[in-house]
Amino acid sequence: MLRESQDHPSFLLATLPPSSRQVRLAWAVIGALLFAFVAAAPLKDMQLARADAFVPIVQTAIIVNDLITASLLFSQFLIVRRRALLVLASGYLFSALVAVPYTLAFPGVFAPAGLLGAGLQSTPWLYFFGHGGLPLAVVAYALLKDTDDSIGKSRSPPAIAIGLSIAVVFAIVAGLTALSTRWDSFLPQIMLDSVRVNLDVRPWYGGLLLSIAVTAFVVILFRRRSVLDLWLTVMCSAWVLELLLGTIFVTARFSVGWYASRVFSLAAAITVLIVLLSETTTLYAHLARSEARRRQAREMREVAMDVMAASIAHEISQPLTALVANARAATKLLSMTNPDIEEIRSALDDIAKDGNRASEVISGTRSMFKKDLHGRVLLDANEVVREAFALIGVDLRMQQISSSINLHPELPQVFADRGQLQQVMVNLIANAVDAMRGVNGRPRLLRIGSYVTPDNSKVEITVEDSGMGVSENHLNRIFEPFFTTKSAGTGIGLAICRSIIEAHGGELLASINAPYGMVFRINLPVHAL
Repeated sequence: MLRESQDHPSFLLATLPPSSRQVRLAWAVIGALLFAFVAAAPLKDMQLARADAFVPIVQTAIIVNDLITASLLFSQFLIVRRRALLVLASGYLFSALVAVPYTLAFPGVFAPAGLLGAGLQSTPWLYFFGHGGLPLAVVAYALLKDTDDSIGKSRSPPAIAIGLSIAVVFAIVAGLTALSTRWDSFLPQIMLDSVRVNLDVRPWYGGLLLSIAVTAFVVILFRRRSVLDLWLTVMCSAWVLELLLGTIFVTARFSVGWYASRVFSLAAAITVLIVLLSETTTLYAHLARSEARRRQAREMREVAMDVMAASIAHEISQPLTALVANARAATKLLSMTNPDIEEIRSALDDIAKDGNRASEVISGTRSMFKKDLHGRVLLDANEVVREAFALIGVDLRMQQISSSINLHPELPQVFADRGQLQQVMVNLIANAVDAMRGVNGRPRLLRIGSYVTPDNSKVEITVEDSGMGVSENHLNRIFEPFFTTKSAGTGIGLAICRSIIEAHGGELLASINAPYGMVFRINLPVHAL
């Protein structure tokens, strides 16, 4: 069973912080809903033609949306096993199931008086229960999500908790349906007839529903942490507008206000589902790209090591063989009674020559793996920084890292290989993210900047983090091959990065950040050839 943790948060919308773009989009959606509400409110009492097909179409869409959303939330509960997610998923299931008898009992849709033995007050009370249950579930979710971990520590299978929740929801819906259809005459009178609303009970009926929706909006607004919380806020805002039009302001069914309220209800249902599907697709794409990059990097390392090993073995075998033969010859000459000094000197000279030759072979083999100018072009380093930052964007959100990018607006171009430079930037940013995984009790900050040296000869790119950092003793060793301070590190990432930058005629430097973390500086010559 996968679990979320402080060091390894799961790729889930219930735990993934929203990006600034998503926050702006959410508020834009709320603004659009407000605009639609303001446009519809003055015409709320205008009666329109009765369209009986409107109710089953809208309600079917809501039922399907809520069922899919509940399934997605139940699946997330299977992974992180948070009671808050279970409550929210059950709330969506409740909303979907209550919408079924509401649709069947609505007068004029499937029968003049509705099915299920419904009376005049059946549908308004089913509407009341449905629009009160899900907001209460959102409130419970908001209150539980930051503190609840008891189910996560339980040994009972999560499938049992889901099964019990579904059974309880079905039982509640069945009881409320029976109450609303069989004993509706005992309930307060909401409708005067199949069209007109009882204005005497409208204030408390609509006021109670509206107060629940407003409470849900306020609670989730001030306790939002994740992508899911953000879009639940949008959904709650749609509820508030729907209930204003559909209960507080409405005087009769099939008016502009009544039709508009059902559109707001559908918008509320669709909002979270669309985000769940789109963000889940984005996260799976990110996982797929990450896995592909890891697999490609692993295969490239294996191929490179195989080629290097075969090349070294082939090239160095001849001088080593000659070196051993000359050493044995010299040893044999020295064991003679009257050794030939000249022969011995000649053998030793050959040993020295063979040793130098082996050294040259090794140097030549190393030069085979040095990068040449192939693939290098004049490019804007700022673009490479933005591309690398976008690749690590999901990791930053998962780790709840605050980031800022300060790029020089008129950065001179550098002569570089885009892929290699991007590889260096991704490695440095990923290292910064890893360094901040264990940071608690203080902000996790990532700052990336680009600058030009005063003499305009070099472009400097900096990556600063507020992570755990390294000690002064280790600072000079972090670029050494196979040296690492990570428990699962290989120690070759920074060494490769430095070799790439040096092959471009630049330098990669590291220093300790104040008060926490590290600063890495890439210096590249302007128009380097």
